[in-house]
Amino acid sequence: MKKFILAVGLLSLAGTAFAQVKSCEELKAEIAAKLDAKGVSNYSLEIVDKGTAAGGKVVGKCEKGSKVIVYKQG
Repeated sequence: MKKFILAVGLLSLAGTAFAQVKSCEELKAEIAAKLDAKGVSNYSLEIVDKGTAAGGKVVGKCEKGSKVIVYKQG
């Protein structure tokens, strides 16, 4: 569980660094690939407007920070 929390934290930092460079779909695919490589299963990633991430954890930002990628387990 600690590895998972660390991975999500690192992904959120990576998402911030690439917010202006990558498209939302491209960033979402990269985050999903990293989670899959770590063996995480039964999750969802959703692209939503900034400020509407209720019930999930923001793991990336895109479209110059106007949208976020939200991770939800289950």
